Amino acid sequence: MKTFDILLLIFVAIIALSLIYHTVKLGISPMPSSNTAYQAMLALVNNTGTGTVIDLGSGWGNFVVRLAKSQPQRQVIGYELSFMPWIVSVGLKKLLRLQNLHLYRKDFFSENLAKASVLVCYLHPEAMTKVAEKLSQEQPQIDFLISNNFALPTAKASKKITLDDFYKSPIYLYKMPKKSSQSIRQH
Repeated sequence: MKTFDILLLIFVAIIALSLIYHTVKLGISPMPSSNTAYQAMLALVNNTGTGTVIDLGSGWGNFVVRLAKSQPQRQVIGYELSFMPWIVSVGLKKLLRLQNLHLYRKDFFSENLAKASVLVCYLHPEAMTKVAEKLSQEQPQIDFLISNNFALPTAKASKKITLDDFYKSPIYLYKMPKKSSQSIRQH
């Protein structure tokens, strides 16, 4: 075996082990959304004003990069814990020179989300429950939450789009209550 082949094999093994480790640790693999889901979510974000958008679990950067490119006037923030998807998204950001995109390798549950006017996510049901708890406890001034596939368990969606895909995947739009109104647990 040549040196290049050995190095390539080691590199692939490191990537695979990193993905497996973070999948086990986080309880879900970094799964990109379908193109149809991206388009539906972008259309919803387009009608949410001009405030900061935070992607909770930005993965490989597929959505946040598209969002930052389509809305250069908005600040877009992505949080991702899995190393390989995060590093790929950082590379895309640099390659495309997206000044309005900020990517962090941090747990968004430990971050202050108050700077967001819109949250977007593609998480699993347990994480959506934790998001609802976080929003209920902190009551940040978030205007909208957009979720791919999984509902926010303590709130009623303002709008639900059913995609024309094999799974009839839902995209949820939530108009979030303001701090002075009822908390999302009471909806």
